[in-house]
Amino acid sequence: MREIEGSVTAPLGFRAAGVFCDIKRLGTGKGSDRGPKPDLALIVSDHPAAVAGMFTTNQVVAAPVKVCREVVRRGVAQAVVANSGNANACTGRQGLADARVMAAETARALGLDPREVLVASTGRIGVLLPMENVRNGIRAAAQALGRGGEFASQAARAIMTSDTRPKEVAFEWEYNGRVYRLGGIAKGAGMIHPGMSPTGRRPASLPRHATMLAFLTTDAAVDRRPLQEALTEAVACSFNRITVDGDMSTNDTVLLLANGAAGNAPWSARSRAFRAFERVLQETCARLARMIVQDGEGVHRVVTVRVFGARNVREADAAARAVANSALVKTSWHGGDPNWGRIMDALGYSAARVVEEKVDIGYAAPGSREVLWCVRRGRPTEVPFQELCRAVAPPEFELHIRLNLGRAGAVLYAADLTEAYVEFNKGDVNDPASLGG
Repeated sequence: MREIEGSVTAPLGFRAAGVFCDIKRLGTGKGSDRGPKPDLALIVSDHPAAVAGMFTTNQVVAAPVKVCREVVRRGVAQAVVANSGNANACTGRQGLADARVMAAETARALGLDPREVLVASTGRIGVLLPMENVRNGIRAAAQALGRGGEFASQAARAIMTSDTRPKEVAFEWEYNGRVYRLGGIAKGAGMIHPGMSPTGRRPASLPRHATMLAFLTTDAAVDRRPLQEALTEAVACSFNRITVDGDMSTNDTVLLLANGAAGNAPWSARSRAFRAFERVLQETCARLARMIVQDGEGVHRVVTVRVFGARNVREADAAARAVANSALVKTSWHGGDPNWGRIMDALGYSAARVVEEKVDIGYAAPGSREVLWCVRRGRPTEVPFQELCRAVAPPEFELHIRLNLGRAGAVLYAADLTEAYVEFNKGDVNDPASLGG
């Protein structure tokens, strides 16, 4: 496996485009002050592709998510149309009709079946889409489609809202003399605490809490069921493992299209070739997920929270999320304060079984096995405070928590909470143009 250029256009048989059509009026709201940034993206496969998807488990679901779930249930898709600047959420029957028009207009422009067009939106909640602008954008994007990396980058920019930079990655690997590629783009900076499932229903293992979107393409031939299984597992280990602010969006969506242009016979779920594909997919999702946290709104530090020794996975996850989403813990991270008391407090009110006298807490550099323990068996160690401060001073570090009650563990990629985040999101009611989504 090696990293290559081109993201969603790196696999054979995919084209992309990103255009500006003024979906969110320039200068209004957060993320719209960058001039005519592309705000409508189009990704197209030359041939119908197997499709898999993961969707928000929020009980308030945006219109495009409802349309996407219908397409994914059919199992075949050929295009993705996505806009930024307007989430098309909480927009009632008109919003759902508008999402279907986006699919129909895309199909018309490309000569496709509208039932094979996926739709996604991100931006302000509760505002109807300016459909004339959207129609114009779809037609323009259909004319602007291309296969090079610059076209993929335009699509990646078109789905950005409060993001400061596009998020793209692609990998190439060889199996039995044949070359395969997988690429993806993503967006997300605020309203980030995904808990996605294939149907949008909320399994018990998912958390009950700005949208994140990710679009993935591959030229490998993979049947629908194993493709969905692979995506479900990859998302569980990546996008469902990140949090910026603890808020789950109404629009979270991950889509994967496999068009078979590489020429292989479809892999079975038990084959070595499919397992190699799974590894590449997991790495792609993990890379994009970490980009989202690193580009979180106002983020100054990224912290990997590792919980060990829980009684079961659910409790390990609950402990990690309680710590990662604690406002007091997150603000201490921003201040460079190794405040283990706040961590202990968050563990104590989590849904995990915690015995104070058994808890260990420590800090480490990313990927390091050397942990600087500040708490052992519920009591502070003799490590000097200044040494602990140095451990949490870098822009990225790891927090290790041992509950010492079992063998289960969990990991979460989290962010600090900064003045910049508050300033960005509070808005000013006397200036409606400053208000976010």
